[in-house]
Amino acid sequence: MADWDGHGLPPVAAERARRAAAGGAWTSLLSAPAAAGLQVAGFEPVGEVMGSMVQQIGWTGYQGCGIYGGVYGGAYGGWATPTITSSAPTRFAGFRPYVDALYRGYGTAMSRMAQEAATIGADGVVGVGLVMSQLDGGAREFTALGTGVRARGSVRPSRIFSTHLPGQDVAKLVAAGWMPTDLVYGISVAIRHDDWQTRQQAAWGSGNTEVTGYTELISHTRADARHRLAGHVRESGADGAIVSSMDLHAWEIEPGENHRDHVAEAAVFGTALVRFHTDTAAPTRTLTYLPLR
Repeated sequence: MADWDGHGLPPVAAERARRAAAGGAWTSLLSAPAAAGLQVAGFEPVGEVMGSMVQQIGWTGYQGCGIYGGVYGGAYGGWATPTITSSAPTRFAGFRPYVDALYRGYGTAMSRMAQEAATIGADGVVGVGLVMSQLDGGAREFTALGTGVRARGSVRPSRIFSTHLPGQDVAKLVAAGWMPTDLVYGISVAIRHDDWQTRQQAAWGSGNTEVTGYTELISHTRADARHRLAGHVRESGADGAIVSSMDLHAWEIEPGENHRDHVAEAAVFGTALVRFHTDTAAPTRTLTYLPLR
């Protein structure tokens, strides 16, 4: 196995891309409707491409008491604590190192996928799937997998584009004057201390009562993830984005005895789009599939 300094493609991936670029049989993740749709849009498949990175995440950031920065008072009295998101200016706030690690993992996997696509002569990658898998010892594998496509005409994209959309959806967008550019995402993790009011509302005897502290935590985390997604869209120079997934999960931590905090993680993924003509008329032609069954 050749020595590798971590830059560019791993040697095995580089060799696989080199063989694919040399010609011969190619593989594809496209369904039959997706392949037909791409043909109508002026693209042809050139091969399956992938990017991968394994990263150890051992330091997630400051997880101490979320009560710091709180204020005294409120409808129930006691300390009212803030929700601290990973976008806060404090270096370790809201698990910021952990979120930075997630961005680095996904970004590296997508970058290596794009390098493979460029090596085999593709202009873009469609139907991209992003997966994060848990490995032993706190390590995680970030994988980006899709099908490289090449434009048949003389007009070619200036750089590799990528999208989670399948081929038939890409065809519809192109017919309507839109072009996918990049996979974009926003990830946020926030922490909130269970203050006196939250504990009272979450107690078993409180009845059917909204736990306002948890509502605030979830709302802040989702809003911050959307804000970061919007920033990614702006950085890519796109006009907008189609969201493919919105995930959220929350868990409880106990930094000290009789001290409980709640943490929420939100992630929004999608495809950035640019408009290449301003005609508002709907396409006059559509691609029809006749199921043979």
